[in-house]
Amino acid sequence: MEQLKGVALVGDVGGTNARLALVNLADGTLSNTKVYSSVDNDSLEKVIIKYREETGAVFDSACIAIATMLNGDHVKMTNNPWEFSISEMKKNLNLEKLIFINDFTAMSMSVTAIKTEDMIQIGGEEIVENAPKAIYGAGTGLGVGYLIYAEGKWIPLPTEGGHVDIAVQSDRDDSILKVLRKKFDHVSGERLLSGQGLVNTYQAIAELNGHEIRDVVPADVTGGAFAEDPDPDCKETVDLFCKLMGSFGGNLALNILAKGGVYIAGGIVPRFIDYFKKSEFRKEFESKGRFNNALNKIPVYVISQGDAGLLGAGAYVRQELGAKL
Repeated sequence: MEQLKGVALVGDVGGTNARLALVNLADGTLSNTKVYSSVDNDSLEKVIIKYREETGAVFDSACIAIATMLNGDHVKMTNNPWEFSISEMKKNLNLEKLIFINDFTAMSMSVTAIKTEDMIQIGGEEIVENAPKAIYGAGTGLGVGYLIYAEGKWIPLPTEGGHVDIAVQSDRDDSILKVLRKKFDHVSGERLLSGQGLVNTYQAIAELNGHEIRDVVPADVTGGAFAEDPDPDCKETVDLFCKLMGSFGGNLALNILAKGGVYIAGGIVPRFIDYFKKSEFRKEFESKGRFNNALNKIPVYVISQGDAGLLGAGAYVRQELGAKL
């Protein structure tokens, strides 16, 4: 196949900002990254026009990762006022191809664009080429996705796996879930493995320990855990977070036999990666009874690149245009 030429526009659009860049269709590298406020700009279409004017970029294809539910032509953002028709935007921007994907689909595709040596490996052996991959990320929420390889292409499988039941393996952890069940009808993975999850867990632990239940933000919890004189409730919260990230990731690996690796995205883990590596994460990841040995071989990688979403959108559009990833 002839190598692709030129560039495509890629974007990573969240509730506050839209990050745009150009992806080199030949090799997947990024250039001309710019950030635009969703508050200071009327629409995504105007942002893209502004980007074209500021960079002088020439492109006829675009792939935008967006933090909202995609269902048909009409898109309404969840956490900002932008609302638009994909077909109208494509016509107005005179594009041959305009693709919108979920932001975690882009994060999943990023693992085809980032070399494993540029990630942080936590245990396991080497990946099996073209074997299934599992991706999950704790940040504002808990995202879960899979990648499978079929007929020469990587196919992302979007899920709502962050909302499955959370499982624990000790009486102490059971007692924490019991407290959370008084607050939530359904205690999902996201109720613990997210920024707000850190707050939920901290408050449950404080209640169990008979301490004041303070209104805190996630940074207060991690800050208290890593202070010179650590707050015991905060430290137990972070330790449980690490353990549950391990057991949850091990479950994902078993669900799809992820011999292509398990990948951790999201903004929380990279903030205390050294502590995370020394925690009980890997022990809990592998602790699957008769399948301990199988899990022992599967490597886990932490994605720390800030442009992973853009790289994933780039991988997606390159593959759509015929590149082999």
